[in-house]
Amino acid sequence: MQPVEPHSPIEAPVERVSAKTAWYQKLGALLFIIVCFEVGVFLLIFPWMEYWNNNSIASLAPWMRDVWDSPFFRGALSGLGVINICISLAEVFRLRRPPPDRLKVSVL
Repeated sequence: MQPVEPHSPIEAPVERVSAKTAWYQKLGALLFIIVCFEVGVFLLIFPWMEYWNNNSIASLAPWMRDVWDSPFFRGALSGLGVINICISLAEVFRLRRPPPDRLKVSVL
């Protein structure tokens, strides 16, 4: 006697998702780019301004004053700003890339 194979489930036809992006996806990407760039510029510049010592966050923890005034901490925040700017630029290039169905493939 041969073993009985279980019945394979009936597979529904798979619908292909269009590579075309909707307007709200592009708008969301554009807002993400703007916010990421603005936060990056703020983090890059603000720690080195004279207002850095007079903000309200520094006065919340006076025992952290040495860390807050440290150039290493300011440099780390500026580094995060550079990373945010790089992320926003990478998203700009990703947004400008044509969809895969519009890429031309050359055959030799």
